[in-house]
Amino acid sequence: MSFLQDPDWGECCEPILLSPTHPNAELIEISGYTLVYCNGACPKIYRVYNGDSMLGLVFQHISYWTNEVDEQQYTQPLNAAMALDDFLLAASMTNATPNIAA
Repeated sequence: MSFLQDPDWGECCEPILLSPTHPNAELIEISGYTLVYCNGACPKIYRVYNGDSMLGLVFQHISYWTNEVDEQQYTQPLNAAMALDDFLLAASMTNATPNIAA
């Protein structure tokens, strides 16, 4: 039996990782990306989606944003999300290059 189905447990069983389509999800919509709040206070942690694909995590500090792949500080969440997306695109291109036999 799933503990999420037990109505006597109260609020402790609320889903922690809400999907971007969940009505209670805290979202930040920015050009081409959706940020969904996960947890934390400072930094607040958001999952980054590009369409239906989750790219990774970004972190909202008091005065800047960062992502999970570098230690750069960005003034806007869009910049942190784009840097994460660019990193994943570059990583997928290096992995997709076929070995050329000589």
